[in-house]
Amino acid sequence: MERTYAEENISTEQPTPREEAWFQSEDGDQERPGRDQTPPCERTQEINSSPLLGSGLPREDRIAKRADFLRVYENGKRFEGRFMTVFILPVNKDSHRLGVTATKKAIGKAHDRNRAKRLLRESFRLSRAELSAIPVKLDWVLNARRSLLHVKVDKPLAEFRALAAKVAKIDAEGLFATEITKRSER
Repeated sequence: MERTYAEENISTEQPTPREEAWFQSEDGDQERPGRDQTPPCERTQEINSSPLLGSGLPREDRIAKRADFLRVYENGKRFEGRFMTVFILPVNKDSHRLGVTATKKAIGKAHDRNRAKRLLRESFRLSRAELSAIPVKLDWVLNARRSLLHVKVDKPLAEFRALAAKVAKIDAEGLFATEITKRSER
């Protein structure tokens, strides 16, 4: 039954050949390279372009040791913000140092924690002018908050710059200088 159905519905006529069928000639296709050749590039591709180089924090400007984080938490001043909690502590260093934390409890998944840390590091890096206005060098520890995940870099940057201005105003009264001298006398 199936045999007769298939024989009745299949056409036995052959399609007419196309007149301009493409056949590869001895020269080959001049437009496209073969498999073993790389395609010609119209522009040079540089992975490490100049605007991207040198935009990170140098090693000496980072807080990496747990003991340094704990020292800033215990002895430093705390400032609450919408996107971050900031701890600062005056130090006898040549530059401001940064430590960033984003906990699993506060933020959640690893990719969210990584994004939060990137945003905070970028806020610190872009605020170099505001930080240079503070004569006393500080250790900064920035703790990310969950609200940071729903914004772009401009909002945490504005918050960090406002906080740096607030710290500069506090430092104008000389509070940090007295703390450094007290600590060095111990």
